[in-house]
Amino acid sequence: MLIDTYGRVATDLRVSLTDRCNLRCTYCMPEEGLQWLAKPDLLTDDEIVRLIDIAVRILGIEEVRFTGGEPLLRPGLVGIVERVAALAPRPQMSLTTNGIGLGCTATALKAAGLDRVNVSLDTLRPDVFKTLTRRDRHKDVIAGLEAARAAGLTPVKVNAVLMPGFNEDEAPDLLAWAVEHDYELRFIEQMPLDAQHGWKREGMVTAGDILASLRTRFDLTEEAADERGSAPAERWLVDGGPHRVGVIASVTRPFCAACDRTRLTADGQIRTCLFAREETDLRAALRSDASDDEIARIWREAMWGKKAGAGLDDPSFVQPDRPMSAIGG
Repeated sequence: MLIDTYGRVATDLRVSLTDRCNLRCTYCMPEEGLQWLAKPDLLTDDEIVRLIDIAVRILGIEEVRFTGGEPLLRPGLVGIVERVAALAPRPQMSLTTNGIGLGCTATALKAAGLDRVNVSLDTLRPDVFKTLTRRDRHKDVIAGLEAARAAGLTPVKVNAVLMPGFNEDEAPDLLAWAVEHDYELRFIEQMPLDAQHGWKREGMVTAGDILASLRTRFDLTEEAADERGSAPAERWLVDGGPHRVGVIASVTRPFCAACDRTRLTADGQIRTCLFAREETDLRAALRSDASDDEIARIWREAMWGKKAGAGLDDPSFVQPDRPMSAIGG
């Protein structure tokens, strides 16, 4: 079991498979990209599968989410999914992606054992997409979403970040489109995870702003608190259901008290939180022939030291020293 001093138990493992990405989203990284990790620093496929096996067999992990960077850029992704699906106990598996490569990989990922996907799409306007991501790939994301739904990677969840001056007026249009195509839409408040450290609390589009905008067109009924559990998204029934929309208010309504996550970076570090500034090295233990039990002990000790919360809305908040592309979403 991965328990911390506040009694929270981690059952959800986020695994970053690469720090690389084929987009350059303005809220994540600079246009020229970042200094990528050297190949020897990355965990191998075998090392990733071994750590996930330790997590589910010894430490009580029940769900594994593959992230990046962009996880579809990992050459061995399908094989990793297939091997994790064969573990006992078998964890639930999902993937967070920008969707660009899903059109040609969704069927193979489903066959390998992937359960569902989360796809990032902030706008329905190709020109705005190009401005936000600095790449002209909007149609590829739409095709990837359609392929995921056709392959049965459901529910297909769509993650959207609204930013002032770009797409803050699109919330109702995005929700109408998601309902039409049977996607589950989740809005995420912009978080301070950009490599440029340009995030500012003032002027950001908040959960309150998003809900007010949605209510100009839709009737929203809040989901019962006991249905949310440890999920980060607060959810509302849309026009009485069955469709739902979620809002992840990481900044204005943090949910740290119910957090059940542990994170493994692409270079083998344990992070207890996206916003943590400390890491615990598992790669060194792997490569020095440590036993599974010893690695599990190191992991437990790391999680025992997890802090109470991120405090993003606190003026004293200090931004993490690694961008989102390096630590996984």
